[in-house]
Amino acid sequence: MAAKKTVFVANVGEDVDETALLEVFSTFGDVTDVQLPLATANPAHTHDRRHRGFAFVSFSTPGDAQDAIDNMDLNVLHGKVVKCSIATSTKIAAQPAGNRAIWETDEWAKTYGKKDGKGQTQGAEDVTPSNGAQQRATIQWRSDDLDSCSKSRL
Repeated sequence: MAAKKTVFVANVGEDVDETALLEVFSTFGDVTDVQLPLATANPAHTHDRRHRGFAFVSFSTPGDAQDAIDNMDLNVLHGKVVKCSIATSTKIAAQPAGNRAIWETDEWAKTYGKKDGKGQTQGAEDVTPSNGAQQRATIQWRSDDLDSCSKSRL
């Protein structure tokens, strides 16, 4: 696994911009990129350029990124205490089945059967009786069970 070179900076003050981040974090090494995502509250207001309160600072080496974290985590930046950590990807790792529902997988269909267009289960003889009749579970309540339920509500 490749070492991470990007630092996630949380709780960035509203008065902080990319230039201020570059100035502060360049003391720990060669900064290759600074991203300060903008808030998209109303795209029609182009004059309102507030950011979302976090930033990503990329360094040329993983050691520089770690130095920045060690020195800036829980430190004050323009009047606010910032939290720094190695940035992680927001992408979800690809699963073998992708984003398919569990009942759409071949393994599930082999185990539990597959529904045809009419809602009938096919392919799982252990689930559906051989005569096609549906099994129904019957729940019988004893009168003392009902009495205890009604008493517990009082």
